[in-house]
Amino acid sequence: MNLGHAIDPAVDAVPGRAALVVDGTALTYAGLEGEVRRTASALASAGVGPGDRVALVDLGSTLAVATILGAARLGAASAPMNAYLTPGELRHLAGLVGARVGVAGGPFAEALREAVDGPVLVQADVDAASSDPPPTTGRDRDVALVLFTSGTTGHPKPVAITHRSVADRLAFYTGPVAPDEPQVVDLLSVPVFHIGGTLGLLVSLRQGKQLVVLPRFEAGAWLALVERHRVAQTFVVPTMLRRILDHPRLVATDLSSLRSLSYGAAAAPVDLVRRALAALPGVDFSNTFGQTETLGAYAALTPDDHRRGERLGSAGRPLPGVAVRVVDPATGEDLAAGAVGEFVVRAAGQVTTGWLATGDTGWQDPDGYLHPTGRRSDTINRAGEKIGPVEVEAVLRTHPRVLDVGVVGVPDDVLGERVGAVVVADGDLGPEEVVAHCAGRLSGYKTPELVAFADELPETVLGKPDRAALRRLLAGAGTVTRPPA
Repeated sequence: MNLGHAIDPAVDAVPGRAALVVDGTALTYAGLEGEVRRTASALASAGVGPGDRVALVDLGSTLAVATILGAARLGAASAPMNAYLTPGELRHLAGLVGARVGVAGGPFAEALREAVDGPVLVQADVDAASSDPPPTTGRDRDVALVLFTSGTTGHPKPVAITHRSVADRLAFYTGPVAPDEPQVVDLLSVPVFHIGGTLGLLVSLRQGKQLVVLPRFEAGAWLALVERHRVAQTFVVPTMLRRILDHPRLVATDLSSLRSLSYGAAAAPVDLVRRALAALPGVDFSNTFGQTETLGAYAALTPDDHRRGERLGSAGRPLPGVAVRVVDPATGEDLAAGAVGEFVVRAAGQVTTGWLATGDTGWQDPDGYLHPTGRRSDTINRAGEKIGPVEVEAVLRTHPRVLDVGVVGVPDDVLGERVGAVVVADGDLGPEEVVAHCAGRLSGYKTPELVAFADELPETVLGKPDRAALRRLLAGAGTVTRPPA
């Protein structure tokens, strides 16, 4: 299958059904096919052909979807980029993939024109293009799409994804189009430049669902769209879920249509998951755990797991067909159940072949459930002792006045790193009380020595903790005396 033809089953079976709803305007599958053809024609006229890369900068839009599909039909590959990057940052990413031509939503066109050397197409260029594009080319091991890692611990890195990898993933996640059944409505809550957004839209459109697009997340808008369009399924990151649960209109909003809510991309505190289960008792919750290189999830905590409530802090078990090992990152040797190491993964559909070192750290219990402790790059090294931020954050969240917390390693000339915590507190709370709360709950060396307070935690556009910003907040924090080890 060529990725560009992922919508073919729905175009054939349900051409008159709504495919996309953007800013309240619906576009049918037949209409989307027309947009894809015109986009492919516009790209071809700009010189795009087999093997080329197309820089794509936009939020959720018909133009973004049509570019992803249209470029693939030409044997090229779109490279969706974070729409909030500076022109210099966009130029860096374009240079990494060799993108000469770009496509941008109106507000982002000027920034992209500064970043690429060739033409930058906007919606008006697509509207003026022919609906008779060149023949489709590209399949199997040809690159169909380039996504960038989140870059939360450094510069984003490009990940080339083949038509075969996409086809394998869609075969796993999707079933046939059901023209005789009521259409299911999905809500795209995350950006298209995130693996959850790109894979989510392809899965939805492949099955002939209606995909309501929320270009930029805001909890009130999310609630309104679910109610208005009778949304049944969606994916959010934990930060989004917290804002939804905190929104004053939650109780008054009719969410009875919502049947399935998946969350992932960052660790979800257990207290947050319990709040969500209590607030939305009719919803099936799933925690999906994966990354760009695995083309989505490689493990999941299922709705049944959530109902049992026994392992809400875990990422669930590996998906069918996925093998996961926990290894010593220094030696590559397998570790016993319960020992913390790095997850290495092998599965059909992932971008790399063989075993992939994920960079995720954690342990696996005897029943096969994975318990993440963070990213290797986030691991705090205090005088040779390795500390996972997630473990420290979980303990601090048990304090009754701690609403949220982010833990990072702060560079130190003597110890290498010290443990620092940025706390969002409900009412008065001093650094000494934060540290004292850890006594008897954490080993002394894991207890924070630096504490700062903030009204909210800094995060990336994807809703992940911005650890570089957390370190900046801790730069002026004084050392707090810790309990003895």
